[in-house]
Amino acid sequence: MAITHGHGNPNWTREETVLALELYFELNGATPDPRDARVQELSRYLRRLPYHSVASRKQSFRNPDGVGFKLQNLRKLATGKGLGNVSGMDRRVWDELGEYPGKVKELSKLIREGVKVAENGEYDDPEVDEEFEEGRTLTGIHKRRERNKKVRAKLIEQRRSLGKVECEMCGTTGTSTNLKFKEAIFEAHHIIPISMAVAGKTRLSDMMLICANCHKMLHRAISSEKRWLDLQEGKSFLGFKF
Repeated sequence: MAITHGHGNPNWTREETVLALELYFELNGATPDPRDARVQELSRYLRRLPYHSVASRKQSFRNPDGVGFKLQNLRKLATGKGLGNVSGMDRRVWDELGEYPGKVKELSKLIREGVKVAENGEYDDPEVDEEFEEGRTLTGIHKRRERNKKVRAKLIEQRRSLGKVECEMCGTTGTSTNLKFKEAIFEAHHIIPISMAVAGKTRLSDMMLICANCHKMLHRAISSEKRWLDLQEGKSFLGFKF
């Protein structure tokens, strides 16, 4: 049996596992030889993901043998038969998406679109506990766009012209009497799903202004729920009054 020599390689992420599951469905549950062109293509693609720039220097990293073993793990979950060293991530992804090949294809398409954007430099590695359903790459692009200083400044200027520079979640206006520092608590947040936010340019009409605390909680809630929460849903989920 082939071995991957993968000791020291990072664990498979959610989006990598989703991409492997897409291939598993395309192969109708078969586990092809590592020399299969489709397995080798996925191996090369996984090495391109933006957060693997260091790990991908190792020849053992996500090599075709490793991809083949991942397909065996997914087959084990699907059929209960065959070899496999199923991980917690394998099981979570299978439990969530194993009966929804259409959803897997949709997520995989978003991931691939995100990789193209990330390769143009629009990427910040997200915190592990804030990864959205769409995967680590799209989460990183989303957070980088929200941190754009120009977008934040324009959003604050717009709200100031309307006389309401406050958190649109909890209503706080800040505690400092110094305007320079009072507005430092505010951050920009997309009010549209991540798939729509990444697809085009950032527009002020797609953003809301919230304090850093609410932003952190809202991102955590979106990650936990595995779906996008709009302003009203976010307020309800986090326990704020309307």
